[in-house]
Amino acid sequence: MKPLYNLKANTAMSKLADVLVIGSGSAGAVAAISAAQSKYKVMLIERLGFAGGTSTQMLDTFYGFFTPGENARKIVGGIPDWVVNRLNKSGEVFLRPNTYGAGTGVNYNPERLKSVWDEMFMAHGVEVIYHSTLVGIEPYGEQQKCLFFHKGIGIFEVIAKRVIDATGDADYCHWKGHAYEKAGEKEAAQSLTTTFRMANVDLDKFEKAGGKKMLKEQMQVAVESGRHPLPRKEGSAHEMNVFGCVSTVAVKVAGHDPLDPQSMSSAEIEGRRQAFVFEAFFRDMVAGYENAKIIGLSTQIGVRETRRVYGKYRLSMDDFNQRRQFEDQILICGAPVEDHRSTPDGGAETYWKYVPDYGVYGVPYGCIVPEKSEMDWVVGRCFSATHQAHASCRSMAQTMSMGQAAGQAAVLSLDQDTDAWGINKADLSNRLLKLGAVLEMPQERAQMERNSWSKNKLSNES
Repeated sequence: MKPLYNLKANTAMSKLADVLVIGSGSAGAVAAISAAQSKYKVMLIERLGFAGGTSTQMLDTFYGFFTPGENARKIVGGIPDWVVNRLNKSGEVFLRPNTYGAGTGVNYNPERLKSVWDEMFMAHGVEVIYHSTLVGIEPYGEQQKCLFFHKGIGIFEVIAKRVIDATGDADYCHWKGHAYEKAGEKEAAQSLTTTFRMANVDLDKFEKAGGKKMLKEQMQVAVESGRHPLPRKEGSAHEMNVFGCVSTVAVKVAGHDPLDPQSMSSAEIEGRRQAFVFEAFFRDMVAGYENAKIIGLSTQIGVRETRRVYGKYRLSMDDFNQRRQFEDQILICGAPVEDHRSTPDGGAETYWKYVPDYGVYGVPYGCIVPEKSEMDWVVGRCFSATHQAHASCRSMAQTMSMGQAAGQAAVLSLDQDTDAWGINKADLSNRLLKLGAVLEMPQERAQMERNSWSKNKLSNES
């Protein structure tokens, strides 16, 4: 365990939890809801004032529910379905193909999603504490004392029997001393991106002028002519759930360390600068955008990887290439490798590689159990995988599935009075299947039309 600072907790706020989830991104939020399908007290602590992580801070499309290709299959189910079902009831969901053929995505209104997460926490009895950041841990018998900072009261403590690390940066695992690989140490880390949203876009005019093909051509002209200093010649801009609005993934900031405060600050500044370079380009050179303006930047610059914990199993490209299946798999994945990386000449590119024959590979339970874990799990983008395997399995539908499995595993661990690795794996599979998780490739083709989410095989909220 790492040496700790001399932190003194405010005893006026000392809490107990059977299952503590730290971080409320897609993985953490689902982990908490999953664990709450039990008799145990579940607490979720988040550093910001809303849940969702990347799903609400930066993006507006869930990928990973469907395999790519013409004969797509829906390969995620259970609690992730519950989330989309609630969004769909509000009329704020449509399906759309990925710009680069990575499969159909589920587009949603990210502001509505913030409220949906809140509703689900309340409906399932999850205690939520926002605006609180993990700053350290201390041993506490067979339990774990976690120390959080809230600017109003200072340090407070939570004593938990089981802990799920969904911090994205593996902060808990770092404090606990679990082994991990820091992105960039062995292979180039993926770049960062500031997403932005634009309003007052004439999408009919844009489509009539050539749509995405025209946009790509104009980006190349802008770069090669020097008319606009864009950082790259490609990027996506897609329709949102709000009329006349688009969301973009175009900014690319490479060579910064998200775990270094000065480097991260520089990255935030550069991301915002690039966003307005793109705004000028869109208004000047892209039909339909003449009167468009940026109306929102991502809450913080998007980070694709930092720490990747070493687990009982480490997902690899051999698993990806062989479409390997496991007896104890907790989810399946058909997403391609999407590696946003720097080139040797200092430029940037995105490397794509698809699962052979648009198939799927399994992700075993050991990928979310740290090597020396007793009562800990790790989910989300800090799960156990090599750099490239991680670049395939980091889609939000897959990270939600990791959270679903971790929540059920934590409950099993309490029920069976055993550690994280000692649980009965067959019992875990049965619980996941009962929730509606998809653990093998379905035969039934998915419905992919724009408004056909509800025509697919879905899990219903209990």
